[in-house]
Amino acid sequence: MPTVLVRRLLQVIPTLFGVTVLTFALMQVAPGEPLAQLLAGSADQTLNAGTSSANSAALRHAAGLDQPVPIQFARWLGRLATGDLGTSLINHRPVTELIAAALPNTLELALLALLISLGVGIPLGVLAARFRGTWIDSLVRLLAVAGHAIPTFWLGLVFILVFAVRLRLFPSGSAMSVGASPWDVGDRVRHLVGPVLVLSMAGIANYSRYARTELLDVLGQEYVRAARAKGLPESRVLGSHALRTALLPVITALGGVLASLVSGALVVEQVFAWPGMGRLAFDAAQAKDVPVVLATVLLSSVLLVVGFILRDVAYCLADPRIGRDSWRA
Repeated sequence: MPTVLVRRLLQVIPTLFGVTVLTFALMQVAPGEPLAQLLAGSADQTLNAGTSSANSAALRHAAGLDQPVPIQFARWLGRLATGDLGTSLINHRPVTELIAAALPNTLELALLALLISLGVGIPLGVLAARFRGTWIDSLVRLLAVAGHAIPTFWLGLVFILVFAVRLRLFPSGSAMSVGASPWDVGDRVRHLVGPVLVLSMAGIANYSRYARTELLDVLGQEYVRAARAKGLPESRVLGSHALRTALLPVITALGGVLASLVSGALVVEQVFAWPGMGRLAFDAAQAKDVPVVLATVLLSSVLLVVGFILRDVAYCLADPRIGRDSWRA
């Protein structure tokens, strides 16, 4: 396994480099002009629609937009090597500062949604496989279909309409109430309930379907029938023999789940006005704020690679045969 991990880590560098090159190129050909946003954000410098060409040239030079595209990219890479992600063209704040404020909110949202997806989806799949052909199985399968079919934004709007507007049980958006303390756990939990539940619905549908399908396949294998023939309790047959093997495909599906949740939180963050990475990336892409877009894409790529590495480790731990083969590799 160490050899495999080292090999995967060495593959990270060209992967991330290719992603940044592609993202930078796409931002250059995308419609819009970063300088227009830069001028719009410089009202404090008495700049307006009548800004002189001299001032425009000065601003373009200060932002490095007058350099050839390869030079701009090389300068960005040079700053990246020192840990500097640049400065936002919109609000003139360091990109690292913007990400430091938004990333914890998104990770909190994504990780809680992942825990609920696994904690609810897998038991539902096991329950459906255990009572195959009954009303329980039909109900779980209906939930899986609904979780895939219902758009996330629609589900979020329904939650706000019912639980925030009508019943007034939960707030309609934001991460905390106005004037609330950052250490007010109760207020934070109330704001988390809506976006976490909405974001986890698709995961619950996915993992319940994976668990049910794989468990039904495993329950028909000979070693499971042999365990039953020995008189073992059904709970032990499911938990100790069948479920561990059935979870391997679920672990495979977890490879890109962290990056998927972070990027998939965009819709939820927009609906619930959640101050996270999704909203930050969306606003930056609309404004063609190249430093922020590059940083958010790079961070999502890192999360994707880390997710795949953690998946390989979990796979080795779940299946000892894979672990032994990895050590020999």
